[in-house]
Amino acid sequence: MKILVPIKRVVDHAVRVRVVDGAVAREGVRMAINPYDEVALEAALRLRESGLATEIVAVTLGAARAVEQLRTARAMGADRLTHVVHEGPQDALAVARCLAAVARREGPGLILAGKQDTDTDAGAVGPMLAGLLGWAQATAASSLKVEGHQAFVTREVEGGTQDLRLRLPAVVTCELNLAQPRKAPLPAVIKAKAAPVEALTPDGLGIDMALGYEVVSLSEPPPRAGLGVRVDSPEALASILREKGF
Repeated sequence: MKILVPIKRVVDHAVRVRVVDGAVAREGVRMAINPYDEVALEAALRLRESGLATEIVAVTLGAARAVEQLRTARAMGADRLTHVVHEGPQDALAVARCLAAVARREGPGLILAGKQDTDTDAGAVGPMLAGLLGWAQATAASSLKVEGHQAFVTREVEGGTQDLRLRLPAVVTCELNLAQPRKAPLPAVIKAKAAPVEALTPDGLGIDMALGYEVVSLSEPPPRAGLGVRVDSPEALASILREKGF
């Protein structure tokens, strides 16, 4: 079984972000694989190590520099790398359409993706991808087992968990607690720098990347009125609350 793992280039989670003109500043900032996508890649690697998968293809859509994260995926253990090169803005539906086109070319039995990304906090691409392909899907997976042509998923829902059985092919988006991503060894990191990367374009896949929305206005939240008061004890706080009539 072949597994397709979409990954996204995001600002490293350990970096303190700066907002400039309503957008996260990315120039000169350390970038990394989206943490949820790292978990998805680790889950795919474990399936291959258990003999349930034969090949792992990591794919990303983005600017030329996103190839750095693909090479990280290669160092972790991905077999092949595919880069859909697109320098402009993108929305979730266009990304899902590109990934669906790649999936139709590759014919995977399973797509493992992150539950969401850490830069926009959105989680729409996975469900959209499953809808475009007409495949079964499970989101926010905290446990995954594959037996034959079926996948058994435990997913996190409000108030508990839900167990699902999916017929493959399917799309599964992964929670952080599904697996602990491995660290790529230094020899693998060095070797990955020379790994071939298949370069595609949205035009070549027949995908229109025009945004489906328009930013009408952008405004910063108003400054907070007044200043807080620091108190030294719970008794002092209670006294102030009584004076305010609470």
